[in-house]
Amino acid sequence: MRRPARIAALLGALVPAAASAQVAPGQAQRQKPYFALYEALGKPENWKIHGTFRPRVEGLGGQFRPAPAPATNDLFSMQATLFAEYDTGPVRIGGEIFDSRAYFQRRNSNSIATTEVNAFELGQAYLGFDMADVAGLGTVSTLTVGRFTQNVGSRRLIARNQFRNTINAFTGIAYDWENAAKDRLRLFYTLPHYRLPDDRAGILSNSIEWDHESLDTQFFGGIFTKAGVLGGILEAYGYGLLERDSGSQLEGIQTRDRRLFTPGFRLYRVPRPGQFDHELEVIGQVGVARNTAAVTDVTDVPVTAYFVHAEAGYTFKAAWTPRLSLHYDHASGDSANPNSYTRFDTLYGARRFDYGPTSLYGAVQRANLISPGLRFEIAPDPDWDAFVDYRTLWLENPTDSFAATGVRDRTGRSGTFAGHQIEGRLRYWLVPRSVVLDSGVAYLLKGDVLRNAPNAPNTGDTIYGYMTTTFFF
Repeated sequence: MRRPARIAALLGALVPAAASAQVAPGQAQRQKPYFALYEALGKPENWKIHGTFRPRVEGLGGQFRPAPAPATNDLFSMQATLFAEYDTGPVRIGGEIFDSRAYFQRRNSNSIATTEVNAFELGQAYLGFDMADVAGLGTVSTLTVGRFTQNVGSRRLIARNQFRNTINAFTGIAYDWENAAKDRLRLFYTLPHYRLPDDRAGILSNSIEWDHESLDTQFFGGIFTKAGVLGGILEAYGYGLLERDSGSQLEGIQTRDRRLFTPGFRLYRVPRPGQFDHELEVIGQVGVARNTAAVTDVTDVPVTAYFVHAEAGYTFKAAWTPRLSLHYDHASGDSANPNSYTRFDTLYGARRFDYGPTSLYGAVQRANLISPGLRFEIAPDPDWDAFVDYRTLWLENPTDSFAATGVRDRTGRSGTFAGHQIEGRLRYWLVPRSVVLDSGVAYLLKGDVLRNAPNAPNTGDTIYGYMTTTFFF
């Protein structure tokens, strides 16, 4: 591969990209807009300029969250991004504005927070240093300093969000290296952004407030990727998180004071027509934290948690490129012992590609979960793709709250069965390479826990739907 192309391959963490988790051939979005802002500006030399605009409407009935969450909820959200980068040769100067807003949600909705609202934010502002083969003949390296986004590994622990309306961003330094054999290394030290505003009035009014980063939350680590291992690709990584309360008790940011080390590995084979594929990711988590973020909670307890994802699939060599895959997810929940904490923390990861839509929905996450599932995907041509996904949902620990629902039976008498989830999605390019329609539904058939736990709402099964149109320019 020519050196400029290899350098460009390392920059995916800085610009919007398709999920690096496994997808069937044709499922990853590809776009080259008919109307390009860069071309409209006269194709200025050494510049990259592009953006997106994404309105979305969604609705939920049969709420699964405890009161005072409304039994039904609606939301209209908008996300806009504008990215620009100037390449001077060895140094690139880049930046990106995010604008995420939400309207028409119920005032007592606790599903709308900084995950949906972050108006007019400078999410990226960085210097990128292309160091060519400074780390050895046949290698290429880049160094990034400033504000940036990250897509790392499977994106289960570190991700630039795609479905969620707001986007994770970090301030710090990152080093990327790649050799001729496609082995890769990424090392980073960052201060994660705390999105603002975080108060209910500010969120409901889409107030503009600069995001906060400080030494009170530090996130760092590295990941090494080795190609050609057991017919696939091996990733090995370790991430550290140091967190403490910031500011005063009345005006500061209160946290669980997490001090976590999260090592793991991932072995996977990319889906291809006429072949079997697989993915196995195993993650451990150790350290100390507090059971709550309350100001009065000053007791550190040891953390021991884990997560496992296993997947096996086959892509048929047929016109519609169908792929059938089996999935299994197992995430630890917190025990009833107040002197330890065993609930898995997914850090800064994304979950839509594993567990369905988030936003008003987002019932399932990597915490207190045992979930086998089956997925069927098709991608007949570049203009559209679709999938249907079925999961059964169980609690790993009956005394902890289930996944992201907040529903909990501290006695464990409601059992461990949470229900079934059926999800479907269809994407269609209304204007090829420029405008894509993404629509989906999720149906949660509640089981014993989501019906009988003391704080479970009596709202029946949950139905959720959304429709998104994304404009690329």
